[in-house]
Amino acid sequence: MKLLNCASALTAVALLAVPPIIGVEAAETAKAMLKDAKGQDVGSVSFIQTPAGVLLQLSLNSVPAGEHAFHVHAVGKCEPPSFDSAGGHFNPANAHHGMMSGPGHAGDMPNLHVPASGALDLEVLNASITLDKDKPNSVFHPGGTAIVIHAGKDDYTSDPAGNAGGRIICGVIGE
Repeated sequence: MKLLNCASALTAVALLAVPPIIGVEAAETAKAMLKDAKGQDVGSVSFIQTPAGVLLQLSLNSVPAGEHAFHVHAVGKCEPPSFDSAGGHFNPANAHHGMMSGPGHAGDMPNLHVPASGALDLEVLNASITLDKDKPNSVFHPGGTAIVIHAGKDDYTSDPAGNAGGRIICGVIGE
């Protein structure tokens, strides 16, 4: 019996010394609060780093119905009413714009289809960006980045911005 108790104790100690096979790390996250050109809150985007890229969880309200381009822009500024301060699309690889033209900009994402209610909840994965500050495609590069929603849809080909029209919503991406 003593031998069995000793073996059980050694097994327990050995199991405690083994590192976990499945590592559970805290997910890196970020958030952007979205405002329209009048400064009204119109939603938010949460960012979660995953092994496959960054999961964006978008929640909109009071947005004009229709198809709208949705991009990460290269500067972390959102000065209304034009939001030109957000710069061009986030494009650390200097790629041609549009997913129909090749890999596209890191900030290129599919168009949003906003219903008549103006409310939309959506998740989209962007495999071209990261929240890892040490990577060249990080949304936390010097100068920051912003989420921009355009008045029109992205045609997915025209360089540099997809003929998407003016910028109607903007939010700085922050930790």
